[in-house]
Amino acid sequence: MRRRSQWLGIVWLAAVWVLLWGDLTWGNVLAGLVLGAVVTWGLRMVAVDFHGRVHPWRVLVLLARFAVDVVRASIEVATIALTPGYTPRGAVIGVQLRSHSDLYLTLTAELVSLVPGSLVVEAHRLTGMLYLHVLDLDRSGGVEAVRADVLAQEERLLRALASPQEQAAAGMVPA
Repeated sequence: MRRRSQWLGIVWLAAVWVLLWGDLTWGNVLAGLVLGAVVTWGLRMVAVDFHGRVHPWRVLVLLARFAVDVVRASIEVATIALTPGYTPRGAVIGVQLRSHSDLYLTLTAELVSLVPGSLVVEAHRLTGMLYLHVLDLDRSGGVEAVRADVLAQEERLLRALASPQEQAAAGMVPA
């Protein structure tokens, strides 16, 4: 199984390489496969423990809400940028996540950072604490609203990918 996943990773990295170059040629495919093999076999990574299972409907809900958040936040950031004389009041906010899994901490941090107007500046692995910079605290609804948004994002992620045991460990009632 491990060899199969390594080969899938190499093929995936090669596909990304070809997409980055924007030209499907034998040279790009070969270079992508070689580079993927070097990255996969040369840079040993710690295996990520995934004990959950994918819940397709919940993944769809997660992605749909993420898309809505990105569009809404993009409009807010554009409004801030185009409003003459407006000075946003930024802040760094700490959010204590419920899950203590490295995988869910990383995925939550990535989802939060991909939404315009917020950026994770630090993640404490041992405590499960995320510190994020918010562009405009007033338009985001204040400190507690930002924390609630991040925790809701984490909950959608856990509902989409976590096992019932992981959900219960995070203090959630398993679906």
